[in-house]
Amino acid sequence: MSVQSIRKAIDILSLFSITRPHLGITEISKSIGMPKATAHGIVKTLVEQGFLIQDAENNKYSLGLRIYELGMILSGTLKINLVGLGPARRLAQNRSTMVRLGLWDRESVFVTMNRFPSSDVTQTQFLGPRIPAHCTALGKSILAFLPKEQIRDYLKHAELSAYTPRTIVSKKALLDELEDIVRIGYATDNQEYVSGHCCIGAPIYDRMGNPIAAVSLSVQPPDLIRKLPSSLVDDLIEISIEISMSMGYVPGTASRGITRKAAP
Repeated sequence: MSVQSIRKAIDILSLFSITRPHLGITEISKSIGMPKATAHGIVKTLVEQGFLIQDAENNKYSLGLRIYELGMILSGTLKINLVGLGPARRLAQNRSTMVRLGLWDRESVFVTMNRFPSSDVTQTQFLGPRIPAHCTALGKSILAFLPKEQIRDYLKHAELSAYTPRTIVSKKALLDELEDIVRIGYATDNQEYVSGHCCIGAPIYDRMGNPIAAVSLSVQPPDLIRKLPSSLVDDLIEISIEISMSMGYVPGTASRGITRKAAP
């Protein structure tokens, strides 16, 4: 298979989403500007390899189990999950609420772990969803600590979509909040992405001091977000530093580093 064919195969797989889980050949060819015969040939290969499956009733295609299999391999081998599972489990149990880990990817955050407050291993869910940066604690806690030129680039073309009445859609207001996040060391989501859901997040750094991920803690009841207990924030920051150090981070090397609490 040529490089061009590989690119076309990737384009086809990228068409599928939660809102478009089933696609026919005509839809695929029109969406990516490809002749139907070419699209059919690539789709046939993807079906043979298990990356797509075809519905026998309507002849439409959807993602195949091979995609899920690769996702399971990824979730089980991601370093952020390997080093973060223990701390995330401990924080979720101690605070009796959900803890999330997410990686910065293409100017949004891909959730790699959802840990619920239980000792049962089944209470850990991996991979997904992808969430926006401008209205989530995970996203804002990473975005705020990026180099300023990267923040400017993000704001130039970011679409600040409104998910709830509380979502920040003004770029100036978002920039002001990001500066506040740098000052206090953590971000909040006060029902900005999902109504009734609040959480706080803190950045996770790599060995070069770059914010590459974040950890968040759900806050219940939602009213608590207005006056967060200092101990709750400290627990979150402590876990973010612990995971960062496991990723190779040396405290004090981040360009816009954690300011609230020293490393344990």
